[in-house]
Amino acid sequence: MGKLTVAALRAVLVVVLAGTVFVQALMVWALATDPEDGSLPLNPLRVLTILGMVSAQVALVCVWRLVTMVRRGTVFSHAAFRYVDVVIGAIVAAALVWFAVTALNAPGQRDDPGVTVIMGGVGVAILGVALFVLVLRLLLAQAVARDVEASQMQAELDEVI
Repeated sequence: MGKLTVAALRAVLVVVLAGTVFVQALMVWALATDPEDGSLPLNPLRVLTILGMVSAQVALVCVWRLVTMVRRGTVFSHAAFRYVDVVIGAIVAAALVWFAVTALNAPGQRDDPGVTVIMGGVGVAILGVALFVLVLRLLLAQAVARDVEASQMQAELDEVI
């Protein structure tokens, strides 16, 4: 991975992380100062927003660590699995938070249930991203196994020579 690619990805990660922290700060401030008017369950939605931002932040930190491992050439190791597993867990947690938001929003959508169906579809799509990352994890496992096998073969070749 080139230096420019790593720098660009890290810049995006920093901007997104700063954005999530900003949104969290706004939600905490709103929880403390803005009363609910009764039209929507605002406080539960605010808490769910904070939790959703936490799941995004966890995933961002793990991606940062994986990029660092790629840059150092150590990503094809068993240590990378921990970060990938946490990313998968964070995505699943985000999907669960989204489903909770959908459930809170559903009573207000009785006249137009299509919105709730679309929101449910977005939740399923988020779970699809988790499955996609799981497939990438399986590819990483194959790559690690091949790397170990290549190292063993190189050691045997070195003994012969």
